Amino acid sequence: MKVFVTGGSGFLGRHLVRALVARGDSVSALARTEEAAAALGALGARPVAGDLSDVEALTGGMGGCLVVYHCAALAADWGPLEDFVAVNVTGTANVLAAAAAAKVAKLVHVSTEAVLVDGSPLVGVTESRPLPEAPLEGYPSTKAEAERQVLAASSARLATCVVRPRLIWGHDDSTVLPRLVEAADRGSLRFIDGGEYLTSTCHVDNVVEGMLLAAERGLPGRVFFLTDGEPVQVRSFMESMLRAVGREPRAGSLPGWAADLLAGLFELLWRWLPLRGSPPLTRLAIELMGREVTVEDRRARQELGYRGRVSRDEGLASLTGPPGLATATGVESAR
Repeated sequence: MKVFVTGGSGFLGRHLVRALVARGDSVSALARTEEAAAALGALGARPVAGDLSDVEALTGGMGGCLVVYHCAALAADWGPLEDFVAVNVTGTANVLAAAAAAKVAKLVHVSTEAVLVDGSPLVGVTESRPLPEAPLEGYPSTKAEAERQVLAASSARLATCVVRPRLIWGHDDSTVLPRLVEAADRGSLRFIDGGEYLTSTCHVDNVVEGMLLAAERGLPGRVFFLTDGEPVQVRSFMESMLRAVGREPRAGSLPGWAADLLAGLFELLWRWLPLRGSPPLTRLAIELMGREVTVEDRRARQELGYRGRVSRDEGLASLTGPPGLATATGVESAR
């Protein structure tokens, strides 16, 4: 089929495009820069010049497409609110408007468990948990608003659904693993409360599996958590990733109360001085990686036939292998 992808040159987007091309789809993908266009072309996609503010480019790129996969987002734990709004809220509204104008049949939106972050525990969470009235500002609040837009736009003409993968990881990771390696190499790696709490995770190829299945079988207006299955201890998982890429983890521990105090202080300093870059520790980072965050993916398994075919052991073994080493299994499961 003919499909359109936003965020196709990013970590998740690259794996999605590879999977779509591998199964024979004709893929067009938004390219914000010449570098992104070259990367997408190398993956077998047709680059469409433009960005999320360009409704005309989006509409033209989606012409004749059956499905749109909206992966693009500003994902960070710090930054000006207006930047998050421009990409995550206005950008999503533009994608929805373009999809409707281009007469696309289905749109799959990539969201995050962060939409639920408001300071309350996220333990064993299901899709029935409502979005908070006052989510943490920035990434959580704008991704929550994007979700609302996507679900509200679902209609007989444009069916929309949402996937929420928790902690995407895997080969070619340009987000979590590089920061982890950098901290380990600097000797600054610290686990809050020793990292002795659980987290859900989702290998990037499992996310792709869930997205393809959501496009095929996801009921309009539905939200689906995606995970690797049973939760894992944060410290154990992070140390396993480091060892898989040839690093011997040496990490200290930071008490939770101290982390909360430091994050609040850093945010005040960065907001009021202001200082360049991002604070070394933020409240969002603590909420997502410094406490237990576990979600249930029962709905995806029951309604979509999602299996999460790539195990953690297989994913760890593929961290230093060629792109797509684990992807073939995920693609096959979602055909």
